Amino acid sequence: MSDTTAAAAEPADETARPPGPYVSVAEEFDRFYLREYPRMVALAYALSGNRWAAEEIAQEALIRAHRSWKKIVGYDKPGAWLRRVTVNLATSRARRRIVEAKALTLAGVGRNYPLPEHPEDEVELWRAVTNLPRRQRQAVALHYLDGYAVAEIAEVLEMGESTVKTHLQRGREALARTLGPEAEA
Repeated sequence: MSDTTAAAAEPADETARPPGPYVSVAEEFDRFYLREYPRMVALAYALSGNRWAAEEIAQEALIRAHRSWKKIVGYDKPGAWLRRVTVNLATSRARRRIVEAKALTLAGVGRNYPLPEHPEDEVELWRAVTNLPRRQRQAVALHYLDGYAVAEIAEVLEMGESTVKTHLQRGREALARTLGPEAEA
């Protein structure tokens, strides 16, 4: 048997053999999956530009192939079918992202609204507040920016009033150490 005859007898990468008596449908799909998954990730990555999206798209395409495998295995080129599904999924994902971006734009999400400015004499104080531990920072901000009482802060932060008082006290002490004696006034 010549090399060309042997090559002709072997199915091309794109073509899967219908399962014979020695290969089950599941085994045939396993081979197809192992051969095609890296290729589908690469194709989806080229279309989406995102590795994680590419993996999701490839997985979804192969899930669809698995669901219909008994029919697809009989196609001349099941790999071509899989590529068409992958391309369609990538296109749908891109369209969906465009629609989502437009909706977010219309809703105003992502707009840069100007932040209220602190008076010049308080800028250093609020910079120091950002360096406090999380709970102290939260309690101080709620109390001094929003004017919340201890009970209201306790409700917002879901903690006891005595805990809020402790966080406020420790926050004030840390600010006094950081900013010096004039901060206590």
